[in-house]
Amino acid sequence: MEKLEQLREWVEESESTVFMGGAGVSTMSGIPDFRSAYGLYRERQQGISYEEMLSHTYFVRHTEKFYDFFRRVMLYPEAKPNDAHLALAGLEAAGKLRAVVTQNIDGLHQKAGSKKVIELHGNAGRYFCTSCGKSFSMEEILSASGVPRCSCGGLIRPDVVLYEESLKESDLEEASRLISKAQLLLVGGTSLVVYPAAGLIRYLGSEARLVILNQDETPFDSEADLVFHEDLCKVLKALREGL
Repeated sequence: MEKLEQLREWVEESESTVFMGGAGVSTMSGIPDFRSAYGLYRERQQGISYEEMLSHTYFVRHTEKFYDFFRRVMLYPEAKPNDAHLALAGLEAAGKLRAVVTQNIDGLHQKAGSKKVIELHGNAGRYFCTSCGKSFSMEEILSASGVPRCSCGGLIRPDVVLYEESLKESDLEEASRLISKAQLLLVGGTSLVVYPAAGLIRYLGSEARLVILNQDETPFDSEADLVFHEDLCKVLKALREGL
């Protein structure tokens, strides 16, 4: 494939490559995406959208219902890294990838072996007490019933960014720094319509190359140097194997 060979050449040449990904990276691991034709946000539960149930307001006002939804719909403890995660980890290990910037909360990049991962929306495997700060695991939350409480009596919440909440400034700053210094930015599995994450592309230097790997079209396709509307796992796996 001519485009794949071009991508391989650019990865070989680049001294600083960054990957920025979204929900589409994890669909082959059995985790549904959010905004495609078959995404989670097309679904509703008792007249309430999934997006509303992932909001700060819903968490505060309907905490028990939030956790019932979160445990059933958002947690995938058995999910395993797929070929995309493994390829990215392999590229990093080979010195061909500087970092992964992800909108996902599943932690699969780390499970695959990636070391430098910026999690813009947090991680559903981590929880903390809002009173004393004690940490808890996903397993502890899944084994509990109702609203999980700390031994101090405090409310436990997931270490994720809910709707109506701001992304951590430190994560945004690190992601923008990495992208601004990148010679090659690979963007995969994201619709690029959610801000401020999508806006990070604007930090890419004018001399840097942009490659988009997504099944559906994105608002940035016309600005990209290469676009793959193909299976993300297959492209990344072939890229890794060819280097």
